[in-house]
Amino acid sequence: MRRDRHGKSQQSDNAQFEYVNKRELMEKLEPLIDNTLMRFGLIPVETELVKENHRWFLRIYIYSPEREVNLEDCEHVSRSLSDFLEELIPFKYNLEVSSPGVERKIKSSKEYLIFKGKDINIKLKEPVDDSGEKQFVAKIVDFDENTGLTVFTYKDKQNVLIPKENIISAKLYYSEI
Repeated sequence: MRRDRHGKSQQSDNAQFEYVNKRELMEKLEPLIDNTLMRFGLIPVETELVKENHRWFLRIYIYSPEREVNLEDCEHVSRSLSDFLEELIPFKYNLEVSSPGVERKIKSSKEYLIFKGKDINIKLKEPVDDSGEKQFVAKIVDFDENTGLTVFTYKDKQNVLIPKENIISAKLYYSEI
């Protein structure tokens, strides 16, 4: 800890973070981020505050169900948030706003609903039908926390319910066909 010219203690950026509860900080940031994105017709897919190579990053992944997210969207969100974030985050950080990417790994249950209607490449613990396949491409039809993920399988051309415990991983699937 450093002291200023009046003998009062000063904290470095790293020391300041020690006294900030990351979960509480994110609870303050998320409503601000959600409201800002809503003004632009965007949805937050994921917000993360991480430290990498001694530097802090606030990463916001944004999505629009109506259109592709572009650089202008990212710039608008970044500019709209930056002053508010400066007041709430008590240490130096880098803000990164981007789209989730065309082959994003699905990281949370809510993402199945966000990406409803999109194709995914899914890996299962056990096959869901007689085909024996544990990995295939399908379209997200619906998701329910209790019953699981409903997908449309292209091979059998039918809807299939997959219990979420049976899902090893899923990621968005992009084909140029």
